[in-house]
Amino acid sequence: MVHVVYFSSATENTKRFVEKLGFDAERIPLRPREEELRVHEPYVLITPTYGGGTTKGAVPKQVIKFLNVEANRNHCVGVISSGNTNFGTAFCLAGDIISAKLKVPHMYKYELLGTPEDVTKVQEGLRKFWQKI
Repeated sequence: MVHVVYFSSATENTKRFVEKLGFDAERIPLRPREEELRVHEPYVLITPTYGGGTTKGAVPKQVIKFLNVEANRNHCVGVISSGNTNFGTAFCLAGDIISAKLKVPHMYKYELLGTPEDVTKVQEGLRKFWQKI
């Protein structure tokens, strides 16, 4: 069964996208005082890209903290990222960085809230990917 872990800021754009997917999902805490998330099964990470178009700060601090936990890092099997095309070459850079660091595929990139077509493509892609795991 497809399992998603995601980070969403206070705007909840990523949360709304993940909810449209309809898969089992857990959210990385937004605030430091919230209980830390520990994952014990394979998952695909969905994250927004920060930094306003620069490489510095592209991966949200909360995602870095989550992935600094060895078990969380080891269970990640892929990453999907969102971004803003106004960021130019830094569009969805968080996914590129995480993919390279963890040696997992950067499975999909979408802009901001994502379109209905993005939702369909991610649903289909994750179902196919999960059959191979």
